[in-house]
Amino acid sequence: MGQSASEGENHRNTLEAKVLTVSDGVVAGSREDRSGPALVERLRAAGYQVLEHRVVPDGREEVAEALVELAEGFAGLIVTSGGTGFGPRDLTPEGTLVVLEREAPGLAEAMRAANPLGRLSRGRAGTRGRALILNLPGSAAGALECLEALLDVLPHALRLLAGQRAGH
Repeated sequence: MGQSASEGENHRNTLEAKVLTVSDGVVAGSREDRSGPALVERLRAAGYQVLEHRVVPDGREEVAEALVELAEGFAGLIVTSGGTGFGPRDLTPEGTLVVLEREAPGLAEAMRAANPLGRLSRGRAGTRGRALILNLPGSAAGALECLEALLDVLPHALRLLAGQRAGH
């Protein structure tokens, strides 16, 4: 049997997300991942179904490969945490830029404006297919602040990206 109209509508209106923690230390077991679980919890509280939380080491290729896999056939939000600063291994924006099809500079600018230290973030925002990708800082507090700066507009952006008509 097929889905009823209301079940289909509910599925289309479900916000889905995936979280990618980027950290050599977390992968090596020398550092606890605080930002990833904090983002999962906050996204769930905002009504998102978090389908996956993955951890990868720092590095352009590692980030790009993980984002390609996470975005494949996915219509929803992908947030990364970590690797957006000036450290020598902070290459999340470079890995993200390789896979983005369209940038969303207004979203990245809003995240940077959320906190004075945000001006040090090199994070990117944009789309790959029907996935919206956001680079957030590695600290739990910074990641949550940046996410909070966008939570009000993300559902609208995701509906538009999925091809749904939305009033302007």
